[in-house]
Amino acid sequence: MTENIKLGLKENWKQFSLLVIVNAFVGGMIGMERTIFPQFAELEFGVASKTAILSFIIAFGISKAIANYYTGRLSNKFGRRNLLLFGWILAIPIPFMLMYASSWTWVIIANVLLGLSQGLTWSSTVVMKIDLVGEKDRGFAMGLNEFAGYFAVGVVAFLTGSIANTYGITPYPFYIGIFISIVGFLLTLFWVKDTRVFVTKESTTDTTTQLNNVFIETTFKNKTLSSVTQAGLINNLNDGMIWGLLPIVLFSLHFDNKNIGIITAIYPTVWGIGQLFTGKMSDHYSKKAMLFWGMLLQGLSILLIPFTDDFYVLAFISAILGFGTALVYPTFLSTIAQATSPKQRAESIGTFRLWRDLGYAFGALISGVTADVFGIQYAIFLIGGLTIISSLIIKFRMPEQIKTTKECIGVDEVKLGLQMNKKIKIIDVRSKEEFEQGHIPNALNISLQDLEENLSKLDKNFQFVTACGKGGGRSADGARILKEFGLNASWLCGGTNKWLGLN
Repeated sequence: MTENIKLGLKENWKQFSLLVIVNAFVGGMIGMERTIFPQFAELEFGVASKTAILSFIIAFGISKAIANYYTGRLSNKFGRRNLLLFGWILAIPIPFMLMYASSWTWVIIANVLLGLSQGLTWSSTVVMKIDLVGEKDRGFAMGLNEFAGYFAVGVVAFLTGSIANTYGITPYPFYIGIFISIVGFLLTLFWVKDTRVFVTKESTTDTTTQLNNVFIETTFKNKTLSSVTQAGLINNLNDGMIWGLLPIVLFSLHFDNKNIGIITAIYPTVWGIGQLFTGKMSDHYSKKAMLFWGMLLQGLSILLIPFTDDFYVLAFISAILGFGTALVYPTFLSTIAQATSPKQRAESIGTFRLWRDLGYAFGALISGVTADVFGIQYAIFLIGGLTIISSLIIKFRMPEQIKTTKECIGVDEVKLGLQMNKKIKIIDVRSKEEFEQGHIPNALNISLQDLEENLSKLDKNFQFVTACGKGGGRSADGARILKEFGLNASWLCGGTNKWLGLN
């Protein structure tokens, strides 16, 4: 079934491009709220407490985090496309609920739906793009994905701010959401295809060791995965604060809705555009360095906000904050994709996104309570400080090299060893009939079921490489048996097919 499936951005550009467009619509749904919501709460519903105002972000963050996790766990079972489609179905009523909300409670309910919708849609498009491109262009793929989403956040945030400045906070800004949700649903329904078959294809040659417990390893134990996870949580913790408190700060400085829209839109716009470059960078440069400097830039820029009331300085700070976020956002996902096997990737990304988007809730709650008790300035200083601490955790906990523990040996490495007359012996563990249909020159044929009986004939001074058709099945079992009896053994990545150029 997987013979005709090819991994790669070039090979799957049509479906990949469609998913980029779909994710732009996903991001646009968030952009609808980024500029106007604090004023929406205060002017339409009389909500004055900073904690109460930020309650919509808390509701959004918790529901999105839960949806992220279960999207990761269920995507292999139910299909990425089906979950994406369900996410769009949940999105359609949201603009209507916001336009006709009779109380703040209905706004909170609408944001619970928005969080569920965003978790299903954004997580699905992330995993689907990773499925399509394979290992080579993961960072670039994530850069394009996040560019589309966050550039759309910025554009729609600017549009809603401009519309609100001319026509009022409600209902006109929410008309954009009606258009976005319907078009996103129709694109998915008629043109998006599921990508689970690409996971099957990649799994035939993948050599990454399986995690014992994906949730525990991603959250706590694995130094690479857990370092990325804490940084993701802190990233969205500060984003939750910026989303909720920055418009309030700008409003207190007597900026109108248009200028508030410009400053708040610069941050996600730079964040989005920057990922076109930083995603590709993460394929070639140190992921650890990119994560460290990105989190450090975020922390420093946040700490500068209370020290100015100048429009252009605030716009510059917003741009630096966006660039810092652009450095880390695609790198988070490409790092996790590199450090996990294809079959566990969706669940690990779901776990990461669970904690990352709980950051929205933590950020809104912590900054809201701090602002109510001590003042907005102290909330900003606290969140900026936590972001700098997160960068130091990356610096001192995360390994420089991402470990994707290999149990197999590459074809080129074996060929080079043989050319250098190293003591390497290839054992083909397939049946005699399969062996005679095509095999590696000079390979010894001992079927897997006969391997233990022939151990005494093998010279312990040799390095043994077991091979089957595609690698990773019988050859992995063969290498394990040889190791159990004290022999130096690995299995051949890609198997006989790769050696003979049949893949």
